[in-house]
Amino acid sequence: MEIILWIGFYFLTFYAFLPALISRIFGFRVFMRGKSKTEIALTFDDGPDPEYTPKLLDLLKQQGAKATFFVVGENAERNPEIISRIHEEGHILGIHNYVHHSNWLMRPRTVKRQIHRTSDVIKKITGSRPMYYRPPWGIVNVFDYANLGYLQIVLWTSLFSDWRKKIGPDKLYRRMRQKLKPGQVFLLHDCGSTFGADRDAPANTISALERILDDGRQLGYRFVGIDEMIEITERAKKKKNSDHRTARKSTMKSSEGEEAAVPRIGPLKKVIVSLWMAYEKIFHVVFRLRPVGSGHFFNYRIRRYSGPPLDLQGDQTLRSGDRIMEIHFENQMLFDLGMNSKSTLQIGIRIIREMEKALPEMARELAVAPNGDQVRALYGVSMIHRGSESLGYKTFELPRGLFAWTTNIYLRVLMRVIHPAGNQRVREKADSLNPRMLIMPRDILLTWANDDRAKRRPVRERATKSDAAKPSNQGAETQELVSHFEEGSIGKLV
Repeated sequence: MEIILWIGFYFLTFYAFLPALISRIFGFRVFMRGKSKTEIALTFDDGPDPEYTPKLLDLLKQQGAKATFFVVGENAERNPEIISRIHEEGHILGIHNYVHHSNWLMRPRTVKRQIHRTSDVIKKITGSRPMYYRPPWGIVNVFDYANLGYLQIVLWTSLFSDWRKKIGPDKLYRRMRQKLKPGQVFLLHDCGSTFGADRDAPANTISALERILDDGRQLGYRFVGIDEMIEITERAKKKKNSDHRTARKSTMKSSEGEEAAVPRIGPLKKVIVSLWMAYEKIFHVVFRLRPVGSGHFFNYRIRRYSGPPLDLQGDQTLRSGDRIMEIHFENQMLFDLGMNSKSTLQIGIRIIREMEKALPEMARELAVAPNGDQVRALYGVSMIHRGSESLGYKTFELPRGLFAWTTNIYLRVLMRVIHPAGNQRVREKADSLNPRMLIMPRDILLTWANDDRAKRRPVRERATKSDAAKPSNQGAETQELVSHFEEGSIGKLV
């Protein structure tokens, strides 16, 4: 059952949910919001409709407004004269698939065929192919980024549920009026024949839009096609970047000799980080992770171990089917830790301290966690190869297979994300970056539950005891652990 959950989880996450989330939150590979002083973009989906689209075109012509029509291919094929009119009157034509189906429910090849077929229909009518694409419901899948590189994906800033007739023109107008600002990309509909829409809902849209166009003209706004909005936005971005470069040069000259600030992350890294954070949130929900203490650094779940037998200590053996407490690092805190640290050494020291702080809380969680009384060991996967024994862990090689391979890739991506010089570390230390299982037997974990035990920063604190021989060895052990971080191992319990 868990295998089925994993397959479904990965499919929904990486094929469907995350691409849509990243596009919507970060605007990755999509145009969503303009940067303009007076312009607003009107966009209409699902048409053309033989009754309502001509009425809408009459209104736009009367008001001197331009718009963008993301048309459904089969509707365009049935109404070529309307497509021709849209083009001749200076509006922009875009693609909205050949049929109004979600990209999440279609294979990448099917989506590609839908788009090409619609493009062919529009070219046959107008003589030119469209450059813009809006997927139905704004939903993209992971392959759309690669397959649709020649098209600009366009989303929106505001939609108003205008496909529902019961809203009425007055309420629809008030909703639109609240969003009437420069840079907005309005999503409206000129056809009510798609699934979930009301057939005559576009009548309300046209009525409300007439008042909006009047208001916009009085405010000095212009209603433009998406092509002009994108062009204006690109000019604004170039000017802003130019101003930033000038300001940066000035700052560098005035602060010559001072230590450089932590570099800002680039667009690609932002995408990776956002995917990583979204993945974590979904994983937490699907597999019901629980927080350790405040949950700022660690989460856990109780599950059954499914690997080969592992000899722990004495005659203890962890076998497949035994329950384990699986620890997961909180990604947001790990990222903040990496971005606010100047070196791997600082990251390593902080991780060591946080693990020591959390171990008593992990031990106490066994008393309240479901099936906690059956847990045989604390379990995690990390790139820390040495030094974890000082906390009570025993390390084991990951068994070769799909899990080890994917974990290795994930942890290397992680290092690139959180490490100040992650790319260089991965290139230089590739051979030594091999994740291992870290296992702490239950009886050792339970000793951490005793607050009277001198264990916080155990190596350093025990150095104050009367036995002078131990502090030297343990101090060396701590130095070995810290040095290991410096040698290229960022810990990540997954």
